[in-house]
Amino acid sequence: MSAPSLDDELLESSSRTFRRAFHDLRDGFGHRELWLLLGWQDIKQRYRRSVLGPFWITIATGVSAIAMGVLYGTLFNLDVPTFLPYVALGFIIWNLISGSILEGADVFMSNEGLIKQLPTPLSVHVYRLVWRQMILFAHNIVIYVGILIVFPRTLHWTALAAIPALFLIAINAVWVSLVFGILATRYRDIAPLLGSIVQLLFFMTPIIWTEETLAGTGNESRARIAEINPLYHFLDIVRTPLLGGDQQLYHWIIVLVITVLGWGLALLAMRNYRSRVAYWV
Repeated sequence: MSAPSLDDELLESSSRTFRRAFHDLRDGFGHRELWLLLGWQDIKQRYRRSVLGPFWITIATGVSAIAMGVLYGTLFNLDVPTFLPYVALGFIIWNLISGSILEGADVFMSNEGLIKQLPTPLSVHVYRLVWRQMILFAHNIVIYVGILIVFPRTLHWTALAAIPALFLIAINAVWVSLVFGILATRYRDIAPLLGSIVQLLFFMTPIIWTEETLAGTGNESRARIAEINPLYHFLDIVRTPLLGGDQQLYHWIIVLVITVLGWGLALLAMRNYRSRVAYWV
């Protein structure tokens, strides 16, 4: 293999700028018609020729949430009508977060053909993924609405805080997919490693258990185990207002700090390695 020419080196160095990274993100968002259509087609293709189509997503998530809510509510001696919405929302939001992380690690490898053949910004594939995850979330939130009808509860105007919280999760899903997508494309061990870490974080996140349950054991350190898990704070800013609870400001502060730091890391990754992804896939 011949050594890279001076022109190739100059071309690569000129592409490694924050300006190019910003342009990629901006131009990718400008291709909204493309990634909106592709994301919707992904959902339709996954459930092609099935009778219920995408609502199999809702059924599968609903069965898991209801089964876990009834089972653990009984084991922990909790009020099931109160605990069931808690678990259901936990599952729904967790599927959005974990799906963005796990599929984000595979976002460029799964789009190898498009990356090599279609001259589009790299971020188009990430926007497509996040849009697809939001569609899945919209299907799953129907479960919570159904539980709310069966077990009515009082919601306050603060429930509207879930809207900017979801927006924050979507913004974070973009940088997570960019960072882990680039890393996993270069180092193929990243994707299975992330799968193991996300599975561990599921059990560390209060989804099928509550902080009050651990606090009832008399060990305060166990009750705070969730605080070291960053995904817990993302889950809380959406779930708590939808349950009519009072939110703690520090959850929002932690999420905002992670958002700023994460986007800084994503821009750095895009600046240095965006032009190499096409050669790595």
